[in-house]
Amino acid sequence: MLSRLTRPKAVAVCAVPVVALLATAVFAPLPFSVAQPGLTANVLGEKKGVPVITISGAPVRDTSGQLRMTTIEATGPDASVSLGDVLGGWFATDRAVMPRDSVYPSGNSVEEIERHNADEMKKSQDTATEAALSYLHEKDDVKVTLKLADVGGPSAGLLFSLGIVDKLDGDGSGGDLTGGRNIAGTGTIDADGKVGAVGGVSLKTQAARRDGATVFLVPKAECTEAKAELPDGLRLIPVTSLAGAVDALVALDAGKGGVPSC
Repeated sequence: MLSRLTRPKAVAVCAVPVVALLATAVFAPLPFSVAQPGLTANVLGEKKGVPVITISGAPVRDTSGQLRMTTIEATGPDASVSLGDVLGGWFATDRAVMPRDSVYPSGNSVEEIERHNADEMKKSQDTATEAALSYLHEKDDVKVTLKLADVGGPSAGLLFSLGIVDKLDGDGSGGDLTGGRNIAGTGTIDADGKVGAVGGVSLKTQAARRDGATVFLVPKAECTEAKAELPDGLRLIPVTSLAGAVDALVALDAGKGGVPSC
């Protein structure tokens, strides 16, 4: 004969498998990466004792100020990210939860992903050089070498191009493109100088401010994301092209207005 359970007992019995399911979900690996503000690097200077930008075949200017490319640091492609990690990232302002496939190519090994990111960085450097030299109408005998250790992906393209422009031409009138400021930013770039969107912009603004930047160049399409967690003391300037970014920095230094804003 089966005895009839009272309601409290029935609830308690039924809760057991639910609790077990939740416990499993908390510790089970999920297809996400948790990202945080990463390193920044001044493309006008050196990284690990090696100049980021080296130019031959044309006179090179001495520059002041900084042009800092920005990065995010994400959990590795083979890292185990649990529900607890995801929930913690969603509620933190200095972290972001991103689909793993948006950070790393899907289905590849760690070695293949590292090779892919290195290839993307090399392509970005080549394209940034082409865009900058085309903007400056420089001849083919100008050779640019870009080196930046421990960074992969294409999102430093805009800052590489601006660094080349500053070293070769400055603001076009004898002054520095930076105006002596610590300027940071992000954005891909194509050979025609068009700036493209990237990921993790709100984390990159935090990295930029942490490392002393007061101005941040952001792809115009990502203004909303950049404003979401904007650190105090950091001014956003939206850009859509290399020429537009140069014009904005020249206008900023002149202090006469005309500087776009998000």
